[in-house]
Amino acid sequence: MANINVVNLGGTKVGEFELADAVFAGEINDALLWESVKHYRAALRQGTAATKNRKLVSGAGKKLWKQKGTGRARVGSIRTPLWRGGGTVHGPQPRSYEYAFPQKKLMGALRSAITAKIQEGKITIVDSFEVSEAKTKLYRQALDKLEAGKTTLLVETSKKLDEKLYLGSRNLAGVELVLSSEVHPYDLLRYEHAVFSKDAIEALQETLKKYVSKRKTASDKEVA
Repeated sequence: MANINVVNLGGTKVGEFELADAVFAGEINDALLWESVKHYRAALRQGTAATKNRKLVSGAGKKLWKQKGTGRARVGSIRTPLWRGGGTVHGPQPRSYEYAFPQKKLMGALRSAITAKIQEGKITIVDSFEVSEAKTKLYRQALDKLEAGKTTLLVETSKKLDEKLYLGSRNLAGVELVLSSEVHPYDLLRYEHAVFSKDAIEALQETLKKYVSKRKTASDKEVA
């Protein structure tokens, strides 16, 4: 099993974290990552596009002229879709673009996203996000020392999330704070660097272990 350094907010190594091979040693599934991003972005769509049908468009429903004898084409209403300014047929209506996405596929995409960050060296594990005061300046200095890049994703557990971290990081440009139970592959792909607390990566690793294919684990043991 590979190890990754655990540092403090000053960038000094304070320990190591053991990565489970069953979780993070596999290949990166690009197709699964694409599917998870597509699903996430579909849920973000407002779905408010709408057109007026002949029931909603303005205009009287009175028959414009008699059915026969005028030599003109028969017509029943000025709101007919055949005329300019009439209603729209089969136009878009407000709807939700969300759709079901299997939990196992989502966890597989999350494994691939974290693995990609590890291979690129774009992930940092800190022992704690705790600072003396809830000040943005302190977290900005810490991220600079960690060489976190222009955009950074902070991941913490709900048990360790405190007011100082929330207040101190919310105004940082290019920085987003999420919980380990809510982190999505899209978040990891969107931000240049990811900073996990040790508790957050531990909790996430234990969760991902539950979704590792048993057949894959058995085949790995046979190869070993």
